[in-house]
Amino acid sequence: MSNAQTHEATYRVVVNHEEQYSIYAADRELPAGWRDAGVTGTREACLAHVETVWTDMRPASLRARMEQAAR
Repeated sequence: MSNAQTHEATYRVVVNHEEQYSIYAADRELPAGWRDAGVTGTREACLAHVETVWTDMRPASLRARMEQAAR
């Protein structure tokens, strides 16, 4: 895919069971283990959304274990 095609493509924000985010081409079937997060747009817009919502990079299972250990 050329740079021009990348900028014209539509992407969607996806999230997995560990609450980790990524972007994926909107016209492709999602890979196993990922679900649509409800945001589509340009690559840049999707990446900006991910940067806004994914503030804790730790997987959900690690966060849960750390919270449990802190009790």
